[in-house]
Amino acid sequence: MRTEDVLAAVATGLWRWDNASGTVALDGEAARLLGLPAEPAVLPEAAVRSRFHPVDWNEVNGIVNLAVAEGTLAEARLRIMDVDGRVLRTVRSRSRPVESWSADGRVDYELIGTIQEIAEPQPGTTAAHTPITGDWRRSREAFLLDAGRALAEARSTAEVLRVAASLSMPGFSPDGLAVFGVAGDRLSVIGHHGHDPGDEGPFTEMLLDTDYPAAEVVRTGRAIYLATPEDYKRRFPATWPLVQRFDRVSWAFLPLIVAGRTMGAWMAAFKRPASFSPDERSVLTTVARMLAQALQRAGVAESERELTTGLQRSMMPQLGPEIPGMRIAARYVPTGGGLQVGGDWYDMIPLPSGRFALVIGDVQGHDVRAAGLMGQLRIAVRAYASEGHRPDAVLSRASRFLAGLGAPQEPDAEEDPDARSPRFATCLYVECDPATGTLEVARAGHPDPAVRMTDGTVLSRPTAGGLPLGIVPDTDYPTTRFTLEPGETMMLCTDGLIETGGHDLDTGWARLRAVLEGGPHEPAGQDPAGREHAGHDPVGQGPAGHGPGDLEALADLLVQAVHGPSSHHTTGPLADRREDDIAVVLLYREGGRPGGAGPRPAVRPARRTMLTVAQAEPERIAGARRQIRELLHDWADEEQVDSVVLMVSEMVTNVLVHTDGDAVLVAEAAGELGTRRLRVEVADASDELPHKRHPGEMASSGRGVLLMEMLADAWGVDPRGEGKSIWFELREQSKRPEDAAATG
Repeated sequence: MRTEDVLAAVATGLWRWDNASGTVALDGEAARLLGLPAEPAVLPEAAVRSRFHPVDWNEVNGIVNLAVAEGTLAEARLRIMDVDGRVLRTVRSRSRPVESWSADGRVDYELIGTIQEIAEPQPGTTAAHTPITGDWRRSREAFLLDAGRALAEARSTAEVLRVAASLSMPGFSPDGLAVFGVAGDRLSVIGHHGHDPGDEGPFTEMLLDTDYPAAEVVRTGRAIYLATPEDYKRRFPATWPLVQRFDRVSWAFLPLIVAGRTMGAWMAAFKRPASFSPDERSVLTTVARMLAQALQRAGVAESERELTTGLQRSMMPQLGPEIPGMRIAARYVPTGGGLQVGGDWYDMIPLPSGRFALVIGDVQGHDVRAAGLMGQLRIAVRAYASEGHRPDAVLSRASRFLAGLGAPQEPDAEEDPDARSPRFATCLYVECDPATGTLEVARAGHPDPAVRMTDGTVLSRPTAGGLPLGIVPDTDYPTTRFTLEPGETMMLCTDGLIETGGHDLDTGWARLRAVLEGGPHEPAGQDPAGREHAGHDPVGQGPAGHGPGDLEALADLLVQAVHGPSSHHTTGPLADRREDDIAVVLLYREGGRPGGAGPRPAVRPARRTMLTVAQAEPERIAGARRQIRELLHDWADEEQVDSVVLMVSEMVTNVLVHTDGDAVLVAEAAGELGTRRLRVEVADASDELPHKRHPGEMASSGRGVLLMEMLADAWGVDPRGEGKSIWFELREQSKRPEDAAATG
């Protein structure tokens, strides 16, 4: 029986493709499979090419070129088309490129091989998939989708290598994997799987000119497939003894290429023979591309994390040595994206006087330039403070410094226009005396501090302030002084803690106030260092202070409330959930007597607040009313609170209208819940005493004294050396049951 008859019986044809002459020789069966008359023929290349599907021809062209370069078989599936563009059948071509020399001495090749029909369902038919072809393609697509998703989710080089090690390829699975990286002129193993620890030793720090497949792949950028140990020994005899002991019989080395640059190589080794068919090579090539992209992303992400960590460590200070009688906690959360650094900062500065300063600020913007300006401004503020300047002088000098950094210069044609645009910064500077609890505050456009009193009441402390730093070089910053009482906690924060999550100033403060008032408290006892600290008072009158663990827990709660998962359930009234950098500093003054000896007295501590309303700031009268309402948030009778607010508003307004000085408001609530006594004083520098008037029905003034006589339990005027103090007192009254029922 002739060979031609056997091949025709199994629907297999022979062909010879001469690339130099551009002709194709076909036997009768090959011509029939191509949709031509079933007889031997020699046809021009174009006539045969027209019978192939255009997509398949593009693929087979690359497969042939790869086979020529590697000296291996070229195998491909091809769809045969008729003259009307319909698919007649699918064939498999297996051929070997054979080098030939043209008449002009140029090296060319001939393809000598077979064409065989395979069972593939055609469009419009009901033919079933063969078990091999159909399942292979479906499993390959599913594998590549899973591998791509897993590699895309990997965040670090170690995760990428773990994903690569767990890949189980359809139809053939490698028993050993290795990823090689390039550093200069050397190749090293950055990860491997299926080998024992230490096996990578001979392949570490390998020169790129070494006779090793991975090195050649990196040099040439082309894959190497070694189907048998004989192929390995023939092509790389120098390194064969190093790999012989691993008992592998097939190897694939593929380049890891990103943006045209070869960044390494990937090895897949097999203990069972692998023929590396075009389908298998396609899978390996696709995995190598995804692996290269994943390693590139992971490397960039790790570099950004390293840069971010370095910037944060260099820009965010340590809180320094322990301060007798006080404790400090701080948090910084960058939320601007990118390098995760922004313009917010805080600092604690030891001063020459023995005091210390707390600084918190926010440079405009959330980019790298904002972070750079923040670093320079923080150093400048620390330098001015260390020279011993007062808080107002520190901020004045810092404003002049920042304005100088943003001074206009000659524009650069290639420079970003925003790179030289002026920027401003808000800042709050607090000088603290740990012995007395005295705080001197200078504020430059920054949110006011808030104080949590010993009974848990939270008040914002209005302070005098000036423009943000850097807007006007020569700006004055008035100083506000108040005392942090034992057991009280002061909070300094940037606007990110208030407004993140779609909040404005009012709703943001309400959210923070709820967290501060409900913060953790430990019972009185010993802290981890053995020092006594305050907790709930022994008569159940409410929280009396923080232990050292409480302050850190409270700082975490504040950040979680605006930046954690629960923040999505407490969005504000604004449409957008604007994200911003967050910086917060907590200062707690320890309670108790010197030495911490003796029991705590079973008396609810007094609740006090103080506020100055300047002649040039009449709008702060509204702040005084709000301050009084916050002070009396748990007062039993709401009508009494309204009366107090009315009298305070009248007293402060009289000072601004009838004198040339400022009004100083001091309010104190003392006693047990339900029976407290409120005393409010408003002092001014005028010696003129108030007197009772009888205003007409249409009069717009003159009712202040009448209101105090009607609403206060007691009132009076105390002359001082310079000026006077007008005061009134009010006793807390719980509503009678019949009144409560009537109003309910």
